[in-house]
Amino acid sequence: MQSILVVDDDKDICTLVSNFLGKKGFSVTVAHNGDDAVGKLKKEEFALILCDYRLPDTNGVEMIQRVRLIQPGAAIVIITGYSDVKTAVDTFKHGADDYVVKPLYPDEILMTIKEAISKKEEGKRSTQSKKKTTSGQSQVVYVDGVSPQAETVKKHIELVAPSDMSVIISGETGTGKEYVAKAIHQKSNRQGKPFVALDCGALPNELAGSELFGHVKGAFTGAVIDKAGTFELADSGTLFLDEIGNLSYENQVKLLRVLQERNIRRIGGSKVVPIDVRIVVATNEDLTEAVKEGKFREDLYHRLNEFKIELSPLRQRKEDIMLFAKHFLNKANKSLNKSVKSFSKEVEGHLNEYHWYGNLRELNNVVKRAVLLCGGDEIEKDHLPGEILNSSTHVHLSQANIGANGSEDNILKAVTGSAERQAIIDVLEKTGFNKSKAAEVLKIDRKTLYNKLKAYDIKL
Repeated sequence: MQSILVVDDDKDICTLVSNFLGKKGFSVTVAHNGDDAVGKLKKEEFALILCDYRLPDTNGVEMIQRVRLIQPGAAIVIITGYSDVKTAVDTFKHGADDYVVKPLYPDEILMTIKEAISKKEEGKRSTQSKKKTTSGQSQVVYVDGVSPQAETVKKHIELVAPSDMSVIISGETGTGKEYVAKAIHQKSNRQGKPFVALDCGALPNELAGSELFGHVKGAFTGAVIDKAGTFELADSGTLFLDEIGNLSYENQVKLLRVLQERNIRRIGGSKVVPIDVRIVVATNEDLTEAVKEGKFREDLYHRLNEFKIELSPLRQRKEDIMLFAKHFLNKANKSLNKSVKSFSKEVEGHLNEYHWYGNLRELNNVVKRAVLLCGGDEIEKDHLPGEILNSSTHVHLSQANIGANGSEDNILKAVTGSAERQAIIDVLEKTGFNKSKAAEVLKIDRKTLYNKLKAYDIKL
């Protein structure tokens, strides 16, 4: 029986979720705040932690960091409100596996939990056996888009895959960086050899060296057996390092040395182990800026940047939205044992209009929930979250000229509620989070902007 820790200060939610998951064969433990959860994590091992982003004494990011230190092998699913989806998406760079939005639907929670645990267990298997091949990865379907950007990515994959060049895949969270990495591996001469993925964003700094290079028994407190690192496990195959920018400076130095010398030494060991590994890394930040700021080593960047593939956000490739939506529809039908056939024209309009901060991951979750709610053959607008239905009132910055000669109209007069919150976020992003410039663009004073940031709980 798999154990799940539910962390939420809403006792009614905890009771409902506990009763439902208990009937589905899970052992459920409940905590109502972060400290209580940490205490339970130290006493019992859990397969998954289902945690509300907002807790009385902490937040989702801090809880992820605590979980990763105490139980690095546990899956983490964040609970959030739909207006905070952008915040939830940001938790992925810190190691979250998935998220669910309120109101909670039992079947959606169950499916998300099963998928998160399954993915985590697959990852564990890939790091337990050096003999693992791509048989498990063959189930991963990489869908080519039809937009010009997608065509460019497809050509780049075909071009670089047969080589042994190191590749940097850049793009926002949820744009499919790991899928691209697997496509490169599957089209390479290393196909059939191990593909090992390591999420550097989910690794506390003190564990990163051990995960990358392995350790010998007694190397540090808790090192009770010898352990191979991901470099050894990926030998002759491909090592995919996600969120590479999260590596500490010390581990960047060690990684550079391995790439130069093509051998590793386990932590606490003296034996030199030669390795033959192709490196593919991914990041959702601008590494060139990180280099300028001294956060990322320039020599390591150039060593990794033999070839770069840039993934555009979904909102910039509208032609691909419905293609992926239909793919996710088929996927959800299989998972939920349903037979929804299509989207209404009105729904297609809303999907094409929405900003998609979480990109493909968010689209997948929205379609999954819509299929769950749909009782007929076609997804209607009532099956979509209110924030997506209101997206038609969002400000289109490309049309709202936010330069020095911006419109004299007050942008916020045209929108209300969640749309106003979104308009503020859009302008902040467009102005590089310069609050003075954002206030100028929105035609409001700084004090009003600060009040609205507080009222809408927009954290910068």
